Amino acid sequence: MNQQQSSFKDKFQYTAGGWKYSATARFLLFFLFWLLFYFSFSDKLIPQTYDIQLNAPSEKMILAPKQVEDERASLKAQETAAQSVEPVNTFVSLKNENLVNSLYDKLEQLNSDTQVTLEEKVDIYRRELPLKREEFLNAFLRASSASTLYSATLLEEVQKQAAEQEYRFPEESFFKLPRLTKEDLKAMRPVTIDVVTELMSDRRPDAQAARAQVAELVNTSNLTKNTQRKMVTEIARFVLTPNVFFDKQATEEARAQARENTPPVLIKKGEVLVEKGQIITKEQYDLLDSMELLKDKVNYMPQLGLIVLVTLMVLLLVMYIMQRSTAVRDNNAKLLMLVLIFILNFLSMKIVAMGQSAELPYLAYLAPVALGAMLITLLLDVPLAFLSSVLFSTGAAIIFNQTGDTLFDYRYGFVALMVCFSAIFALHRASQRSTILKAGVMVCLVGSASVVALNLLSDEYNLRTMLQSISVAVGSGLLTAVLVIGLMPFFEVTFGILSALKLVELSNPNHPLLRKLLTETPGTYHHSVMVGNLSEAAAEAIGANGLLCRVGSFYHDIGKTKRPSYFIENQSNIENPHDHIDPKLSKSIIIAHARDGVEMLKDHKIPKPIWEIAEQHHGTTLLKYFYHKAQKQYEEEGKEPSELQEADFRYPGPKAQSKEAAVVGIADCVEAAVRSLRNPTVEQIESMVQKIIKNRLDDHQFNECDLTLKELDKIAITLKETLLGIFHSRIEYPEDLTKGVKKGES
Repeated sequence: MNQQQSSFKDKFQYTAGGWKYSATARFLLFFLFWLLFYFSFSDKLIPQTYDIQLNAPSEKMILAPKQVEDERASLKAQETAAQSVEPVNTFVSLKNENLVNSLYDKLEQLNSDTQVTLEEKVDIYRRELPLKREEFLNAFLRASSASTLYSATLLEEVQKQAAEQEYRFPEESFFKLPRLTKEDLKAMRPVTIDVVTELMSDRRPDAQAARAQVAELVNTSNLTKNTQRKMVTEIARFVLTPNVFFDKQATEEARAQARENTPPVLIKKGEVLVEKGQIITKEQYDLLDSMELLKDKVNYMPQLGLIVLVTLMVLLLVMYIMQRSTAVRDNNAKLLMLVLIFILNFLSMKIVAMGQSAELPYLAYLAPVALGAMLITLLLDVPLAFLSSVLFSTGAAIIFNQTGDTLFDYRYGFVALMVCFSAIFALHRASQRSTILKAGVMVCLVGSASVVALNLLSDEYNLRTMLQSISVAVGSGLLTAVLVIGLMPFFEVTFGILSALKLVELSNPNHPLLRKLLTETPGTYHHSVMVGNLSEAAAEAIGANGLLCRVGSFYHDIGKTKRPSYFIENQSNIENPHDHIDPKLSKSIIIAHARDGVEMLKDHKIPKPIWEIAEQHHGTTLLKYFYHKAQKQYEEEGKEPSELQEADFRYPGPKAQSKEAAVVGIADCVEAAVRSLRNPTVEQIESMVQKIIKNRLDDHQFNECDLTLKELDKIAITLKETLLGIFHSRIEYPEDLTKGVKKGES
């Protein structure tokens, strides 16, 4: 019947706790990581699509998923800016005074020729003067074209306007020109040059306006003859041309420059593209199409990219845990706790991101990103916290990205990485809850310094924005510390995690149970302290949790406080009550202290790893003294000693399930055995330690924990060295080592 009950109990425990070591459960937990990363990043990296029909009402309000350029509006704005540019008119100096000199040279030459008749001279002037003007203009155009001073289109405009605004000599003037004497021409030339130069010095898009001013200028000259004044007026009018021309190329360049200088019309992230119920126009439909927001034109490349990104992040986490973090690898409960920490951290970032906007981008610094790094440091593993910090910073760079131009905004990732690393360094080897507050202050300082650096490096440096960012970063550090302090008990109780902080708290001598142990059983208290020193050193030698062994040792014999006088370490100056009672009763009293201790520890809400040490530190070892005493009593009473069952004098167990419980059990037995020696020698201590470990090994007490023979050797060596240090002042050295040494010397 007992075997059936034991089998059922073992089966139930395996079924209930089997998931902790199940490969399937581990795979599902890593898949949960994958889902967490995917859904945390998808809204930032994959644009949402909508089922939209042209000329139909929209069922939803559609917001811009990122900041993009409105190409239609930008083109319209550019054209408006280009059309607002006035036509460019370029001033072109034709040097008309050269034409004046050329005409007067011809007049002087022909008028002085007496062999040419008046009628012939009239015909020559009628024919030659327009040719002179044409030749002058063509020469200018050729020279300007060769020098590339003016554009071809401008020169074409010059030729066109000069032809359109050409002045025709009155017919009667051709008859007057031959009659001008050499003296007349000599007087007229400088006046004509002065008039033309003065009029052409101003910008003259219309030659006719300039010609209207010629008569007035000529009348104010020093010419006395009426004929001279009339002919100077006609020659000047004939020579005058427009000097300001429409420059098509310059105008196009100015308009192109205006288009280029026109800033693009941007659709900001979160801006309403379509109101709910609004009829979708062709322009809006094209805009949604260009932003890849239409469901029938989904781009699957971002989804594929996100899947690869998330898979790489999870693979990095998996490879590290499977190769480095044995505590998480071998216990799915701790892996589940890691998942919950990641969920909390990403959830806090998503909540803060909901309040972030283009006007308040620095609000992202409020996110308690260091929360996850601090919890992993305190509850799991420091190296794992560093790796997790890298993943948290990557997540922050994606979640808080507001630009839409890039996939990551690593300003936020940089700040997240700095605060996470600083928190880990501040919490390393933490021994008090106040250390969490100190870590929070460190997060405040490092976060503020990081924000200051980023603001000073920014092109858009603003003192007000920097101060606001610093205040938000300080708030993040304080919020992180408060959340860690509040969440630590939840994880410790839910997952049975004994953090270093909790263990240090439990080791406080003012704890009610330890105070009870000290006042009611001072011998047991001293024994527990000694066992704590021995077990901590031995556990650290094999890589086990030394602090857990020390604190577990403090509480392992707490059950003795129910019947303190029945235990030898508390029997100072009193008679041993076991001398007068039946050995079976003595056995029951001794064995009961482990069970009583577990009940007391559970009543005081002491964490499971501690009361497991109290329950398992004796395993199923035999109470040899009372067993042999009972055998002797059977012989005296004439009974057959073989009728006595050895199993009745064994502790009920269970055997040690962890290295820590096994180490405390060995240290407990060793300390009690060595204390029983009056003046222990080095050889006695070494022999005693080896004998106790061998007896427990032969008794199969280590079968249910993963202690190796190599680790047992390390435990034996460490216990011997620690005991030699404790009992150094009263160890009796072997005879061969003490020859010549006087009594009392060491």
